[in-house]
Amino acid sequence: MKKRVLMTGGAGFIGSHLADELLASGYEVRVLDNLSPQVHGEGGKRPGYLSPDVELIVGDVRNGAVVREALSGIDAVYHLAAAVGVGQSMYEVEHYTSVNNLGTAVLMEALIERPVERLVVASSMSIYGEGLYQTKDGRVLPGWGRSLDQLRAGDWELHAETGEVLEPVATPEDKQPDLASIYALSKYDQERMCLTIGRAYDIPTVALRFFNVFGTRQALSNPYTGVLAIFGARYLNDNPPLIFEDGQQKRDFVSVYDVARACRLALEVPQAAGCVFNVGSGRAYTVREVAEQIGRTLGKSYLLPQISGKYRKGDIRHCFADISKAREILGYEPRIMLEDGLEELAEWIEGQMAFDLVEVASAQLAERGLTV
Repeated sequence: MKKRVLMTGGAGFIGSHLADELLASGYEVRVLDNLSPQVHGEGGKRPGYLSPDVELIVGDVRNGAVVREALSGIDAVYHLAAAVGVGQSMYEVEHYTSVNNLGTAVLMEALIERPVERLVVASSMSIYGEGLYQTKDGRVLPGWGRSLDQLRAGDWELHAETGEVLEPVATPEDKQPDLASIYALSKYDQERMCLTIGRAYDIPTVALRFFNVFGTRQALSNPYTGVLAIFGARYLNDNPPLIFEDGQQKRDFVSVYDVARACRLALEVPQAAGCVFNVGSGRAYTVREVAEQIGRTLGKSYLLPQISGKYRKGDIRHCFADISKAREILGYEPRIMLEDGLEELAEWIEGQMAFDLVEVASAQLAERGLTV
């Protein structure tokens, strides 16, 4: 008999790809999604990219009755529902806390009444704040927040007490969280709530900390979505990508196909229960080099990235994934290299329409004093 899986927030970018992965592996998939206008546009229509084999319930994860209905006959749950965006979370505090924290609490109470065989929660690399760093003599240090005076001076890197510039290194799961934004705080709460209730009520639970996920089906008109989709929307409208700081900040960009496979493994591998895993590529790229690479792939290399020299409060300098734990326990191995993934992403972007709202979003941050 086929296992039946519920995905909260499953009609979006990651959820729709995960649905394809699960359907291909013989699962039945139900999705609960509120079809948020910021992600899906006005009108609340079922996304055309969502497989017709997916059962869609349109509703809010904060509505207990709807959640209990969605859980009927379900064997496992993926909790993906969340408001996403570091910058926006710093002024829409109530909204982010309501959707992410309260929504998770409502789901937990429903699962207490009706436990499932496995719960997988989508967490985020944002909970780390800064990643790990290394001194010239090999000491490994956790990163820390940079002072406003340093940032105003355009000194972007982290320094040891001797003044030397620290070298970023891959960040493992045991790095102490440093919650630099409301979004990060809410994702950590989602993760901890799921693991806590899972332990208390014997619901095997897995938390996956996604790094910078990219691929087709991202909401190009959402200025708070993944950075590669934001760059794509800029290029699509013949505008240069806008980059904070000096563009040399390093991130880990992971294909949505690899993320979907990691999610399936988190459901299927018995030893994963109770664990937290980084899901990334294990590689580090600067934001500027990735922006330039998208431009070349789209044939718009003449649109050079616009380096703002400004800092967005809540941002960090460097963070990329140590994925050795996911390799060892999940058997996870990234298959899609950034260069190959960008080819597909560019081809998809060229067939899309996007409203470029990046400058509007930047102005909203500046008005609130959230950029330096």
